Amino acid sequence: MRMRKRSAGFKLFLAGFVGLLLVIPLLLIYGLVSDRQHQARIAQDTITAGSGGPQILSGPVLVVPYEVDKTISETVDGKVTRRTSTERGEFYLSPAEHTVDTALEPERKKKAQYETVLYLAQVEGRARFVMPDDLARFGINPDRLLLDETQVRFGTSDPRGLRAAADVRVDGAPLDLEPGEGVRASGGSGFHGEIDWSEGEALAIDYSYAIRGSRKLTLIPRGGQTDLTVTSPWKHPGFSGSFLPDTSDIGDDGFTAKWSVGNLALGQPMVMSQDLTQPSDFEGRAYEAMVDERSSEAGEARTAVISLIEPADIYAQVDRSVKYGFLFIGFTFVAFFLFDVVGGARVAAAEYLLTGAGLVLFFVLLLAFAEWTGFALAYVIASAAIISLLTAYSAAVLGGWRRASFVGAMLVALYGVLYVLLSLEAAALIVGSLLMFAALAGVMYATRNVDWSAVGGDEDYE
Repeated sequence: MRMRKRSAGFKLFLAGFVGLLLVIPLLLIYGLVSDRQHQARIAQDTITAGSGGPQILSGPVLVVPYEVDKTISETVDGKVTRRTSTERGEFYLSPAEHTVDTALEPERKKKAQYETVLYLAQVEGRARFVMPDDLARFGINPDRLLLDETQVRFGTSDPRGLRAAADVRVDGAPLDLEPGEGVRASGGSGFHGEIDWSEGEALAIDYSYAIRGSRKLTLIPRGGQTDLTVTSPWKHPGFSGSFLPDTSDIGDDGFTAKWSVGNLALGQPMVMSQDLTQPSDFEGRAYEAMVDERSSEAGEARTAVISLIEPADIYAQVDRSVKYGFLFIGFTFVAFFLFDVVGGARVAAAEYLLTGAGLVLFFVLLLAFAEWTGFALAYVIASAAIISLLTAYSAAVLGGWRRASFVGAMLVALYGVLYVLLSLEAAALIVGSLLMFAALAGVMYATRNVDWSAVGGDEDYE
């Protein structure tokens, strides 16, 4: 077919239009990554189903019952009568001093291509309780306390994770424990024991228990002074919640983190008529069951959160790499365009489209292989396959292996630079910006003599 040769400006528009069309499959791949990440989380929840999910631990807290007289007014036959009834109430007493040492032993568990991190938390603590001498201001008569029915409560959000029997000692004497009636801040689950605190003297409670969980551990400080220490061989911890560690030592042998939280920082009284509610940012299932109980006057529990972060989250890495997809398409199309307008090789719209499809396919291959081999090896496999494919195709499109070798070398450099950018994280933006600046300067220099509006005579053009 005989038709007029297209101008360089039109060829630039054509390449840009095809590049914009390829944004659509890139967006679809972005959605695919999110879907696979969701599927992975479901699979991880299945793995942890029998071991306990993210745990939230609280307690001990003393629940002290008391009797109170209430006057009730009733109208009978038009006459108002008053009668007094005795009702039972209870208050929650936080420890005056509380020290907790927690050792986290992580364990990777895998099912098919999905993997998650479990942990066994060995918890040891000592709490000291003191009967307050100002109960009257809370409307409680000290003479009406039922101290012989006092309960000690511990909270665990997922009690399925408890291993063996917990050991709780009150002033050195072992305490018989029962399941349930835990601390509300942990979702109401946990265990408890009853003590006779008739003497009302200062009380020391020593305890230890082991509990399994996954991904995240949440500790709830409460009382006059709470000192928390968490140690683990895990090298990549994350800290969040209401309080960050006062000190944290992270190295090749793991981490040690310490918190020291006073009552003034907590903003909570030692004596409360209602228990604290579960923290709203907790991810566990128990929280979902407690959403409609968020109105407690005691307020929401404050937290110290330790996350066992996966340093090589393949979905996060693939997600970041997809965001650079248009950069790959742009650089490759620019190379084809320069060979077209400067080197004389004619590149049709269909050839731009097929080349772009190969570049987009890279991200699908990367995601598929990463779930089985890990990100680094998947990156090598996917990039090697696409570079080989496009280099061979470029030899046909550009009319020779010399030009194709340039495209291949450029793709090797691009994939290498992308891997470096994914590793840099903090400096990725500035490095990527400088590379784009250098690329733009190179294109400007190469096309400085191009007459963008000029067209040639009649010739065959497909």
